[in-house]
Amino acid sequence: MAKNLLIVESPAKAKTIEGYLGKDFTVKSSYGHIRDLVKSEDAIDIKNNFEQKYEVPADKKQIVSELKKLAKEAEMVWLASDEDREGEAISWHLFDTLGLKDATTKRIVFHEITKSAITKAIENPRKIDYNLVNAQQARRVLDRLVGFELSPVLWKKVKPSLSAGRVQSVAVRLIVDREREINKFKAEAAFRIIALFGKGRDSFKAELPERFSKQEDAEKFLTDCISAAFNVKSLETKPAKRSPAAPFTTSTLQQEASRKLGFSVSRTMSVAQKLYEYGKITYMRTDSVNLSDTALQAAEKQIVSAYGEKYHQLRKYKTKSAGAQEAHEAIRPTFFENHTTDGDPSEKRLYELIWKRAIASQMSEAQFEKTVAKISISTRSEDLVANGEVMKFDGFLKVYLESVDEEEEVSEDGDNAILPPLTKGQLLALREMTATERFSRAAARYTEASLVKKLEELGIGRPSTYAPTISTIQNRGYVVKEDRDGKPRNFRVLTLADGQIKKEEKTENTGVERAKLFPTDIGAVVNDFLVQHFNGIVDFNFTASVEKQFDEIAQGLKEWTEMIRSFYTPFHEEVETTTKNADRANGGRDLGIDPKTGKKVSVRIGRYGPFVQIGESENKEETEPQEKPVYASLRTGQMMETITLDEAMELFKLPKKVGFFEDKDMTVAIGKFGPYIRHNSSFYSLPKGIDPLDVLEEQAIEIIQEKRKKDAEKLIKVFDENPEVKILNGRWGPYIEFEKLNLKIPKDKDPLTLTFEDCKALAAIAEKEPKKGGKFGAKKAAPAKAAPAKKAKAKAVKK
Repeated sequence: MAKNLLIVESPAKAKTIEGYLGKDFTVKSSYGHIRDLVKSEDAIDIKNNFEQKYEVPADKKQIVSELKKLAKEAEMVWLASDEDREGEAISWHLFDTLGLKDATTKRIVFHEITKSAITKAIENPRKIDYNLVNAQQARRVLDRLVGFELSPVLWKKVKPSLSAGRVQSVAVRLIVDREREINKFKAEAAFRIIALFGKGRDSFKAELPERFSKQEDAEKFLTDCISAAFNVKSLETKPAKRSPAAPFTTSTLQQEASRKLGFSVSRTMSVAQKLYEYGKITYMRTDSVNLSDTALQAAEKQIVSAYGEKYHQLRKYKTKSAGAQEAHEAIRPTFFENHTTDGDPSEKRLYELIWKRAIASQMSEAQFEKTVAKISISTRSEDLVANGEVMKFDGFLKVYLESVDEEEEVSEDGDNAILPPLTKGQLLALREMTATERFSRAAARYTEASLVKKLEELGIGRPSTYAPTISTIQNRGYVVKEDRDGKPRNFRVLTLADGQIKKEEKTENTGVERAKLFPTDIGAVVNDFLVQHFNGIVDFNFTASVEKQFDEIAQGLKEWTEMIRSFYTPFHEEVETTTKNADRANGGRDLGIDPKTGKKVSVRIGRYGPFVQIGESENKEETEPQEKPVYASLRTGQMMETITLDEAMELFKLPKKVGFFEDKDMTVAIGKFGPYIRHNSSFYSLPKGIDPLDVLEEQAIEIIQEKRKKDAEKLIKVFDENPEVKILNGRWGPYIEFEKLNLKIPKDKDPLTLTFEDCKALAAIAEKEPKKGGKFGAKKAAPAKAAPAKKAKAKAVKK
C-alpha cells in the first residue's frame, strides 16, 4: 500500500495528478461533496448556535467506506480539493467524516494541474483554513434557512411546489424589472440623414449629427440640399490606440463564450472544468486578472517567436472587484506553447478562446489614424460629419478582439470606414442623400452572459455561484431562455437623387430575440410577492452586503453565527407576519367584458399555470344556479400583465375541430408543450410557424401522416411477448425501449436478431448498475460510481 493518500474532487483530476506522482502516492476522488445537510427541518439547530446536522447520502456511502479504509492504511493523507471556499469545505467534510487526525493530515492547494505545481504544493502544505470553511458554511446555512422558511409561505400564498432562494430571487427580479421596462417603453421615431459623396474608390458616407422628429423637417432639409454646394469645412486627423482586454476571470469567460461561441453559462463552466482537470488551463473559478511571472515570461516567448519583438508589451493587470475572494491567477493556458488542444469541439473552441485572450493581453496596442471631416452645406447652417479610421499597426488585434453586448452596439453602418484623400475647401459631389425613419430602442433583454455581468456589477454572487444561479431560475420555471420572432414595422424613407426626392414606405422585422431570458408569469407573481413582503431578500444592496459579510468571515474579521443571527431574526419575523396576514397572490387582473355574453373576462395564475376566464366562479350565496366559467390557457410568449381583451378572446376559439380523417375528428388545441392536433387518442405537435387557428383539414392530415411515417422509419422491431418493448432507431443509433428504460445495444449484438429474452436480460443488468441522472436517463437518483466498480455490458442511454 502507498504511504500517501491524496484526495481530490473529480476522477479526471485524480487521473491527471496520478501521472505526476510516484508509487508512494495513491490518488483518489471524493466525487465532489461526500456529505450534505439532512433533508429534514432539523438540519439546522437555530437555538443551538445554528449547529448543523449532516449525513452521507446513499450514493456516497461506498466512496466514504473506501476512502476510510485507504486513509487508515496510509501514513499521510493529503486533502487536495479546489482552492476556493467550496473546496475548503470539501476538505473539512473529508477530515471530519473520515475521522482524520491533524498530525497525519495535510491540506494542499494549486492553481494549475502540472507536475511543478503539484510538487510545489506538496512541498508547502498547510492546515484547513476554517475561516474559509465558516464562510462557506454561512452561505450554506443562510440559503437553507431562506429556502426552508420562504418556500412554505409561497405554497400557501401563491401556488404549491414553489421555492425561493436568496441570490436566485434577485436574478429573477432583474429579469422581471427589465421586462416591465421594455413593456412600458414607447419607441420614438426620428429621421436619420446620410449623404453619399463621390464614386468608386472615392465614395464615402457622411451623417448629420442631429435627427429630425418630423417628416416635414427632414423633407425640408433634403429640399434645401438639392441646390446646395458641399465643401470640406475642416479636417482633423489624430492618432488613436486600442488596448487589449485583461485575461479571463470566471465572469468575463462566461460572457465572451456566450457572445463568441454561443455557450450557455453552465456549458462554459462544464467545459472549463474538464480543461482544468486535464491540466490544460488554470483554475476556472477566479475573480483575479493577475498573471504569474512564469506565465508572463511564457507568453512573451510565444509572442516574440510568432510575431516579433514589436508585438510584445508586458502588462500587469489588477483586479477591480472589491469583493474578489480568490487572490490567484486569471484563467489562462497552463502551457502557452500549446496553441490548441485535443478533445471534443467544445473543449477545443473554449481553449482557443482562453489562449487568444491571455496572449492578446500581453501584446502591443493597436494603433490607428482617425480622421473627422466636417462638410458644410451652403444652404443650411448644419454640418455633415464623416469619420474615417486607418489601422497603422494591428498589435493585439492580430490575435483577438473582444466582443460587445447588444446594448453596447451603437454604430448602425460601421461609421469608421476608410475615407478617400480629402483637402480642406474641397468641393464635393453629392451622389445621394437619404432621410430614414429610425426608432429608439428599449433596453435589451438579458442574455445569460449579460445577466452575469449585471450580477457582478451589483456585487451579487461570486464566481462559483453564477452558473448554478442561472440554471436554477430556469429549472424552477421562473425564467425561460428562448428565441422569439419579431414583428413587422413600417418605416419611411426619403431619397434625394438626381435633383428629385422620392418617398417610400418600407417594412422591417423588429424585436427579434435570440437566446434571451424572459420572466414567466409565475416568476413575475413570485417576484412581486417577495418584493412586497420580503424586500430584504430581493434588495440589490442588501444582497450585495451579505456577500461582503461572507468575505469578512473568510478573512477572519467576522464571526459567522453572529452574521447569520443578525439576518435570521428579522427574516423569521417577516415569515410569521406574512403567513398570518398576507393575502393570496395570483397576479390576477380584469381584462374587460365579453361582447357576446356580457360576462367579465379576467386572467390569473392557477394550479397548472396562467389562464384567462369568462365569467366568475359560483357564489355560494346565489340561489339561482350559475353557468360555470369558461377557461383557456395562455399561449407561448403571452404574459398575464400584457395580454389584451382581444388577444384573450382569441384563445377561446380553441380547441376547434378542423375536419375528419379515417372517420375520426381532428381537433387543434394548445397544451403544456405548445399547439397540437388530437386524432384518435393520439397527439401530433404543430410545426413551428403554423398558427393553430389557421390550420386547415389538408394541413392536419399531412402533419399526421408525416409523423406516422417518421415513427415507422424509427421502428426496427417489436415483440409478441410484450408490444411495449421495442427496438428503435435513435439519434445515436439503435436502442431498446424496455418499459421506462432506454437500453444501449452491445456492439457485438445485431438489433435484428435480438430476442425478447435478450432485451429482458439487458434490462436486468441496467437495473442493477448505478443510473446516470439527466434528461433521458432513468428517473431514480444516480449514486456516484466507486472507482473500482466494473462496467456492465448494458447501460441506460439517451434516445
